[in-house]
Amino acid sequence: MEVHALGWLALAAIILTMITVDIVGHVRTPHEPSVKEAAGWSVAYIAMAVVFGGIVWAVWGHVYGAEYFGGYITEKALSVDNLFVFVIMISAFRVPRKYQQEVLLAGIVIALVLRLVFILVGAVFIQNFSWIFYIFGAWLLWTAISQAREGVEEPEEHSPEEYKPTGFVKLVARVVPMTDGFVGGKIIHRARGRTMITPLLLVIIAIGTADVMFAVDSIPAIYSLTKEPYLVFAANAFSLLGLRQLYFLIDGLLDRLIYLHYGLAAILGFIGFKLINHALHENEVFFINGGEHWDVIPEPSIVTSLGFIVTVILITVAASIMGSRKRVKKEKTAALEAAQA
Repeated sequence: MEVHALGWLALAAIILTMITVDIVGHVRTPHEPSVKEAAGWSVAYIAMAVVFGGIVWAVWGHVYGAEYFGGYITEKALSVDNLFVFVIMISAFRVPRKYQQEVLLAGIVIALVLRLVFILVGAVFIQNFSWIFYIFGAWLLWTAISQAREGVEEPEEHSPEEYKPTGFVKLVARVVPMTDGFVGGKIIHRARGRTMITPLLLVIIAIGTADVMFAVDSIPAIYSLTKEPYLVFAANAFSLLGLRQLYFLIDGLLDRLIYLHYGLAAILGFIGFKLINHALHENEVFFINGGEHWDVIPEPSIVTSLGFIVTVILITVAASIMGSRKRVKKEKTAALEAAQA
């Protein structure tokens, strides 16, 4: 896939425009978005991602178009896990509702920059060291097992106590003077001759740096669907920039996705297997099949991969909705029986 410099500039322009619209239209005037507003902007961001995919399809062909859509859907599904952590962090820092948009947007921009670094580094490794797919695949299989184990645990409400700040966040809080509380929407405040940061800056740093642990899973995952850095970054950018609206849309619904971990485990497990299978097809490791390529199982096509991912997502959402309804009904019945006893 040959991408002219203008292609990269066009993608950068689209991303910067989306960020500018967010800043001018939402963040500059702090407010708590309604469900209607969040839903409208969520649809708009998804539509923009789809339009971009259509452009990729028209310019570079259906193969790369399908790769982009497969990567975007995968990143969108995995990003839901980010929202659980964002909810916990924002609750732990007790960020006022009307400033949460600013926090999320700034944190997502930081995450986007860090992911770009991850993507470029990953591209260099993939182009020069085919054995890296073994490591990517093994890591995703382990992550899939961890997700499945987490799904077995009894679901419960997420509390602020679950959040543990990273070492970097702790260092900043220890070294830089900080105000006792929030000062409007400021991230830096000067008072009594001293310049101090506010907790708002700290939570922005926390969200931006915490996304790194998700990038460790999602970047290898999308590289199983496409090896084009342009498509990888585009899919990541559109999925991340739509997270702010998605946060306010499903903030109160996250705990109803009771089978989410099983769905993510299935997707990550499939992608982990796909990466290891691809590594075998391009094998150069001397102690595996004598360093020769090993075509054990045919590699699944991008259409097969996309179909599997979409099917798993639909089944997970449908099963979660039915399961959560049964759980709520069971809890109401138990509460009624307890009240009558």
